[in-house]
Order: sequence, then C-alpha cells, then structure tokens
Amino acid sequence: MRCHIVPPHMLERIARNADDPALRARARRTLALTSAHATERRLATPAAAPAPSGAAAPNRMIADAGHKEQLPGKTVRAEGAAATGDTSCDQAYDWLGATFGFYETAYGRNSIDGAGLKMISTIHYGEHYDNAFWNGEQMVYGDGDGTIFTDFTGPLDVTGHELTHGVTQYTADLDYSGQSGALNESVSDVFGSLIKQMHLGQTADQADWLIGQGLLAPSVHGVALRSMKEPGTAYDDPQLGKDPQPADMSGYVRTYEDNGGVHINSGIPNRAFYLAAAAIGGHAWEKAGRVWYETLTGGSLASAVDFAGFAAATVQTATRLYGANSPETTAVADAWKGVGVKQ
Repeated sequence: MRCHIVPPHMLERIARNADDPALRARARRTLALTSAHATERRLATPAAAPAPSGAAAPNRMIADAGHKEQLPGKTVRAEGAAATGDTSCDQAYDWLGATFGFYETAYGRNSIDGAGLKMISTIHYGEHYDNAFWNGEQMVYGDGDGTIFTDFTGPLDVTGHELTHGVTQYTADLDYSGQSGALNESVSDVFGSLIKQMHLGQTADQADWLIGQGLLAPSVHGVALRSMKEPGTAYDDPQLGKDPQPADMSGYVRTYEDNGGVHINSGIPNRAFYLAAAAIGGHAWEKAGRVWYETLTGGSLASAVDFAGFAAATVQTATRLYGANSPETTAVADAWKGVGVKQ
C-alpha cells in the first residue's frame, strides 16, 4: 500500500504550468514515481493481522537514501541515538516519536500495527522529490524542490497522515478507490491533524485544521495542501491551480483520475469530522477522535464502505460510547448531515 501526501492533480498542474522548466521536469519525475508506486500498491499482499506484543515503546530507525530511489538506504539514526545535526533526519525521528506517542497515549495502540512495529523513515529520497509516502512498510520523504514545496519532513501532520495509512492498512484496510479511498485519505488527514493538535496541546477551537501547513514555499499563494475546516480554500496559485476539494456532497467529483478522486472528495468527510469535533469541543482526539478511531479499528467496516456506511458506523460508535441522545452522538450525526451525507 503506497499513499502519497501530494495528490496527482497538484503535480500535474506544476508539470503543465510551472514557469521553470526544471520544476516541470521534477513534477513529471515525481508523477512517474507516484504511478509506479501505485502499481506496487495494487499488487501488494495485504498486511497480516499482527500478534499482540508486550509493553509499548517506540523502535525508530532513520535511513538516508542519498538522493537515490532505493529503499531503505543507509541507517543514520537508531532508537535512542543522539541527534545527528541533519534537520531532516532529526525531524523525521522526532515525528515518528510524536506519532507513536499519540496513538499509545490516546488509544493504547502500540505502534502502527498495534503490536510494536519498527518505525522506519527514509529521508533525502530522490533528487528534489516533491512528495512523501507510506509504502506499506515505512515512511519515505523527499526534500522538495525549494520553490513550490519545502522539505517534507517539516510538518508533523505529513508524518502523522502517512503513518495513519499504515494504521488503516492493519485495521479496516479501506479500498483505495472511490468513496472508500476518499475515506482512507480522510482518516489519515483526521489523525494527522489530531497528532499535531496533541503535540501543540490545542483544543478543537485553537487548531488550524490545515494539512501540510508550512509545506508550501513562501512564494506560493496558499497556506497548506488541504483545509479540513474549509475544503477548497487551501491554495489558489498560478502554478498549482485552485484547491478543488468540495466541502459537501453538492460538489462531489466523479472522475477516473486519482483512483476516483480520493484526494479531492476526502474534503467531504474531512469537514464532517471538523464539524463534529468543533461541536463537541475540548481536545478533539478525546471524543470525536475516539469515535473515528474505534470505527476504523472495530472490525466491522467493509473495505469498500462508502460515505453513508462510514457515517452510520460513526453514529453507532458514538451511541455505544456516549449514549443515543448524548451531545456527542448528536454532534456526529449533525456533522454528516451538514455535509450532505445520509446515514
């Protein structure tokens, strides 16, 4: 399972519209690698359910690809080792720890697979590679081109997003196409944002609800890759185009590209989560996040679940956790109604 933080439609716009021929070439190379990774994802064997393990403790390893495209690369930092002075290496190490700590603290989950999986990240992948991805076994980061994208190890929620694809892989294993694929992407945005919120100690009303804030270079007209609070407003730039995410079902996009628009239509469940979390208040990982987490990991979701099925499942989870007429359950149900998804 290979899932990338930068969607193809952004890279395609760069490949067509960037002023610099070198940027256009890099975007085409990134797209070619992304396409190859997608083929590997379709051919990959599904992850086996892990056996329970002992006490939860992180086991991190950072490798350096040396700007090549072979994985994992040369090991440059192992668990417990001192900082190296390479910003990319040390950020990647810290963000693995923050993601591990989030899942263990919030939900008692021991690493990505729930059984202490070693957490591996490769840095300096490719030449100015404009993406980051989870390949079914580890995290991989490009350095960015420095003109449109900065170093992909920078934003914590990029790491949280991609590692959450691993959590989904080991639990609901949502199909990566159509509405189930958009839910797969949305779940990663949800927990990527919550990981950042816990790290910063933010409540729902304090959070920015942006995915990849700081990843766009200063010259780009935009604030992030996506906005969960206001889908469709994250960027509007001559080289990137305008953020195409819809905020509700009236803007749902039907397309064969990007596995049925998984990075576009994810704006709809993203906003549903934001609405639920904002209505409930407090730390969003405690109640709204728990509803989404237990729905994802509960074992009852079909891999091809659609928006309506997932919405109904979250309402059922909220009812089980907080009661049928509770403010929390009402908030979850109203959130889905607010984006036009029937339960």
